[in-house]
Amino acid sequence: MSMPIIYFLCTGNSCRSQIAEGLAKNIAQGKAEIFSAGIEAHGLNPLAVATMNEIGIDISHYTSKLIDDELLNRADVVITLCGDANDRCPMTPPHVRRLHWGFEDPARATGSQEEIAAKFREVRDAIAKQLQEFLIEFI
Repeated sequence: MSMPIIYFLCTGNSCRSQIAEGLAKNIAQGKAEIFSAGIEAHGLNPLAVATMNEIGIDISHYTSKLIDDELLNRADVVITLCGDANDRCPMTPPHVRRLHWGFEDPARATGSQEEIAAKFREVRDAIAKQLQEFLIEFI
């Protein structure tokens, strides 16, 4: 039996989906294949990399990717992390479980550098909490 495939989608594949991919790989410990992509490819946000480094997860080698239709069709679960991706994501086949977890875009945070960094941490920790609960029952 093959490992389950989890596919995280966001608008630009620069923050939330990359954070989710890094967290899920860390939590799943090789029990699932985990990917992320975007409706568009905006490049990897350096603050997403820094926020993950704070908890010992290196996503600096990740790249911003566009949705791969073949992977979308092979996925067991597709999880959209923003309303835009949920609205614009291609149709998923009936056998693909589709979930929507709406998280604020930390890249749109304003204020001091510390306030922006705090928003990235808040979103990272919220995604981590949701993932812990989901992966316990999924894998």
